[in-house]
Amino acid sequence: MMRALWSAGSGMLAQQLNVDVIANNLANVNTTGYKKSRIEFKDLLYETLRRPDVYQPGQGNPVGLQVGHGVKSSSTFRVFTTGNLQQTGNTFDLAIDGDGFFMVERPDGSRAFTRDGSFKLSIDGSDRYLVTSEGYYVLSADEDYISIPEDVTDISISESGTITGKDSSGAIQEIGTIALVRFLNPEGLLAIGNNLFEQTGASGEYILRATPEEPGFGSILQGFLELSNVQVVEEMVNLIVAQRAYEINTKAIQAADEMLGEANNLRR
Repeated sequence: MMRALWSAGSGMLAQQLNVDVIANNLANVNTTGYKKSRIEFKDLLYETLRRPDVYQPGQGNPVGLQVGHGVKSSSTFRVFTTGNLQQTGNTFDLAIDGDGFFMVERPDGSRAFTRDGSFKLSIDGSDRYLVTSEGYYVLSADEDYISIPEDVTDISISESGTITGKDSSGAIQEIGTIALVRFLNPEGLLAIGNNLFEQTGASGEYILRATPEEPGFGSILQGFLELSNVQVVEEMVNLIVAQRAYEINTKAIQAADEMLGEANNLRR
C-alpha cells in the first residue's frame, strides 16, 4: 500500500509537469517562430519479488514478479517542424522555409539563434542596422552586422538571403547576405527566452551556410513570418489526457489511504 502511495504521487508530479509544458505551448500559440515542447517519461526502479527463471517441472517460473515504483519526467524536447507561414508584406519580415536559423549577436557579444524573422531597422547616426525586436544585431554570412545605407531604397531580399536596393542614382546595389545556420541536433538547443536559442554541447556547433546554393538550410521568404507550430486542438486533447491521468492518480492515493485505514482498524 505504501508503494501505491509513492507510485501515484510520482504520477501526480509527472502529470503536473506535463500540464505545465502544455500550458506553455498554449500560451505561445501566437508567438512568432515558437516551437512546441513535449515531455518524455520513464518508469522508476522495480522491486523484484521473484526473478523469472527457466521453467522445469515442479520448479522455476518463466514469468517473474516485479512491482514498479512509479514514473519520472526524463526530459522535455522541442519539435522543430515548420509552422504555417503568414504573409505580412513588411520588407523586413522574413521566414525560413526549411531547417535553418537566423543568427544574432547579443549585447555580451555571444551568438544566439532564432526562427523569428520579425526584424527592424535601428538607426545609429547615418547607419541603419538590421536588428531583432529586442535590438540584437542580425548577422550576415560574414558574421558581421548588416548595415543598410540611408540613401538605399526599394530593399529586396532574395531566397538566398542576399539584400539589394536602389541607391540615389537608381542603380541596384548589393548590401549583404543574411546568415543562415543549422545544427546536427537542433533538439539539443537551449531556449533562453525572447524567441532565442543557445547552442550547447548536445546541439553541436552551428554550421554556417557557405554558399547560397548549399542545401539543408532552407530558403528565406521576404514579407512572411513563420507562425508557432502549436496546434490548439492537439494541445487541448493532450491537456485533457494529462488532467485525467492526474485525477486517476489522486484516486489511487485515496484508495491506498483507505486501505491503510482499514488495516489500522484491524488492530482495534
